[in-house]
Amino acid sequence: MKPLSPVDQMFLWLERRTQPMHVGGLELLTPPAGAGPDWLARQVEELRKAVRAQPPFNRHLVRRLGSWLWTEDEDFDLDAHFIHMALPAPGRVRELLALVSQLHAAPLDRARPLWEFYIISGLEDGRFAIYAKIHHAMVDGVAAMRLLRKSMSEDPLVPAIAPWTMAPRVQRDEASPQAPRGAYSSLAHALANVRAQAATVPAVARELYRSIREGRENPDYVSAFQAPRSILNQRISGSRRFAAQSYAIARIRRAVKQHRVTVNDVVLAMCASALRRYLLDLDALPARPLIAMVPLSLRRDGSDEGNQIAMVLANLGTHVADPLARLAVIQGSMLDAKQRYSRMGPAAMLNYVATVMAPAGLNIATGIAPRWQSFNVIISNVPGPKRTLYWNGARLDGMYPVSIVTDGLALNITLTSYVDRVEFGVIACRRTLPRVQRLLEYFDQGLAELEGESGAAPTPPAGPPPAADAPARSRKESPKPARARRTRKG
Repeated sequence: MKPLSPVDQMFLWLERRTQPMHVGGLELLTPPAGAGPDWLARQVEELRKAVRAQPPFNRHLVRRLGSWLWTEDEDFDLDAHFIHMALPAPGRVRELLALVSQLHAAPLDRARPLWEFYIISGLEDGRFAIYAKIHHAMVDGVAAMRLLRKSMSEDPLVPAIAPWTMAPRVQRDEASPQAPRGAYSSLAHALANVRAQAATVPAVARELYRSIREGRENPDYVSAFQAPRSILNQRISGSRRFAAQSYAIARIRRAVKQHRVTVNDVVLAMCASALRRYLLDLDALPARPLIAMVPLSLRRDGSDEGNQIAMVLANLGTHVADPLARLAVIQGSMLDAKQRYSRMGPAAMLNYVATVMAPAGLNIATGIAPRWQSFNVIISNVPGPKRTLYWNGARLDGMYPVSIVTDGLALNITLTSYVDRVEFGVIACRRTLPRVQRLLEYFDQGLAELEGESGAAPTPPAGPPPAADAPARSRKESPKPARARRTRKG
């Protein structure tokens, strides 16, 4: 048996029927040249032969002494995890995204290993899709990306590997003895965590005091309870809407060079501009700026299992109409957060985040204090492959993250890089947030603001509109984008 870390267990404690805590990804692939009509069916049959899963894909949950542990599934059944299905005609991207929305809304069965893998055929343009979901208690975004890369190859002639047959690398401390196994392993693990956390108390206390002081002196500084209430922060249903789009990295890099900021600053500015337009459409833009929670990877080893993440609170400056002034607010907010974390080690960072985020976690778990709003939206940027990948000779055309929404956080924006593009995946509660697919257009407009020109059209997953539902006319026209200056003073 293997105990789960406190962070991994958190994703189990927060899970409910209306907020399953798994992450996923949608990949679009083009079959190799000369592939016959039965090519995909043959690939599926080969995958069905991979009936022996490796850890963590062969582990399911058990509970001992109040904690969750992983144990090997003695009756592992591949048919419960690997599914081949076809889209109904006409097989547009619209139908594909609607299907992914439904699949992602369904919780994983805790009596089995917490993952599913789908091959989806029937796209009208001859391509096929892979959709996979895996519980956040098993992996974080960086680990999931590494598993994807290991299952594919940069060489189209190299056969693909079934992801569940690959044993992930785990972080090991050779200087310390192996953790005890059995009924008392979770207790020993818990005691070790208590000792490590106690050592971080002085550093965490110093940063909390500093954050309170700086919050009084700097109006753009982000404190734990600065986030305003908004329509993004309502209770959710179990329904989901997923939308996806691609944008050229070259455009983002031009904006980075022009304004002397980071790629993450530009991405957050794109999201801030889109959210400002979207909420103006609905006459629901708060007077105070929206706050984003931006996950920060602490993974410094080669492992691809478990969670090693902290969180940054970023001021999105949505109260500011000028796009460059908004970018300056975002940049300053991110610099403040990075400087704070640079003064702490990984353990202190995790405990600082736990202290600051505790009210948000309490609300997600119980909903008893909805006015305690730590942040309004999650925006996550996961680095992806820099070279074209292939799956049994099929070219990977696009990869779109599918993440998590919860009570009080009805929208999640996750993106990843792939070769020369940035792939956005937007997931939202279908009932809480109407017409969320409009954000795809608004991301592009936000980037064009920073370019000072109209910009090139975004690259969709395929020809039809990349949304599960057709766009509806807004109740209020969006404001025209402010014309950005081509140079920035200072």
